Amino acid sequence: MSAAAATQSLAQDEVPLKGQRKDRSRSPRGQAKSESDAKITHDVNKAEVDLLDGHSAEDIFRSSQNRSGYTYDDLICLPGRIAFGVHDVCLESRFSKGIALKTPIVSSPMDTVTEHKMAIAMALQGGIGVIHTNLTVDAQVREVMQVKKFKNGFIMDPICVKPTMSLLELDELRQKCGFMGFPVTEDGKMGSKLLGLVTQRDTDFLDNRASTQVGAVMEKVGDLVLAEEGVELAAANQIIRDKKLGKLPVVTKGGRLVALVARADLNKQADFPLATKDKNGSLMVAAAIGTRPADRDRVRALVAAGVDAIIVDSSQGDSTFQHDIIRWMKAEFPELQVVGGNVVTRQQAKHLIECGVDGLRVGMGIGSICTTQEVCACGRAQASAVYNVAKVARAYGIPILADGGISSPGHIVKALCLGAGAAMCGSLLAGTEETPGEY
Repeated sequence: MSAAAATQSLAQDEVPLKGQRKDRSRSPRGQAKSESDAKITHDVNKAEVDLLDGHSAEDIFRSSQNRSGYTYDDLICLPGRIAFGVHDVCLESRFSKGIALKTPIVSSPMDTVTEHKMAIAMALQGGIGVIHTNLTVDAQVREVMQVKKFKNGFIMDPICVKPTMSLLELDELRQKCGFMGFPVTEDGKMGSKLLGLVTQRDTDFLDNRASTQVGAVMEKVGDLVLAEEGVELAAANQIIRDKKLGKLPVVTKGGRLVALVARADLNKQADFPLATKDKNGSLMVAAAIGTRPADRDRVRALVAAGVDAIIVDSSQGDSTFQHDIIRWMKAEFPELQVVGGNVVTRQQAKHLIECGVDGLRVGMGIGSICTTQEVCACGRAQASAVYNVAKVARAYGIPILADGGISSPGHIVKALCLGAGAAMCGSLLAGTEETPGEY
């Protein structure tokens, strides 16, 4: 046999053994072990035991061998079998002991994220918004009241103009806002006496725009079709159709403007079956406060405005200052939902639970603008924080909010899997149409 033929023959003999090591032992013990290994390899019962090849949260976080903290990106959920449709998925959860959510998402109390527009949008979709505390007490109260007074289909904060505004200034406002008609009120603000409406047809083809005032060309209030405060949306829409109106002002008996209904919105109006509402049918809203003594007056004003929940906004929640204000709020307003935090350990959570919180906010140093870990050297990897706090909070029936580190929908899913009642989102929502400011 030639050398080439011999080499080819040896290669063919080795093909079935590729990836394996052939046991060439001639001893009875060696042969018995080989037969046993082969039997195990092809044993269906043994294979069935190995089907669950992932790890449980208990294995990952509570193992005595584990000395690491895990972030959301350190973990991945293994897929399973799907035997249902998307519409069969139920996302109902809890923001606090007394507030249920159909969509487990909360907008963060950041001044670049949540004021009344965001809070309204969140509540309509089944979540809840938290009005930030970087406002005067009166301004924060107004933001809360705008959410509580919101009615779907009604424009509750239309841009109003003064009768003394020039047409040139009106043109600039139109270009900035993108629409043409405005209510004219005594002081150019919502809630004051309505004087008329100014639309594009009132100002077209007019010269001397710098000197001509809105009050000289507007349609006077006496010539307008008005609706009285308390009118139902369906009735207001019918008036617009019957009278072929572009806009329908809603006024009090004293003639003060309280809302506006626009023809352009008729086709946009939709029902929101998931909306987070209180027992009176108003949208629910939360507000943030600090732990200073003056914040007690802020709480009183917010409760009077109808706020549904208070979040104590602090990067380190386990402090005597927060303990004191939580106990005070629960004693002063027993029905008020109070969410404490932020915490990342079981012991911190236990301390706030003993103070009477209705919910906990979890996360330290992992938010998009948070520097606690860098400045104070305190914090915890968020996945580990959520799991461990949720473990103790659940025993007391306290929902938790996973606050920070959420930069994708996948992170929200992971937070919920780890025990969070809802995910608090900041940077994920910043820059959207509903956020404060202009972009």
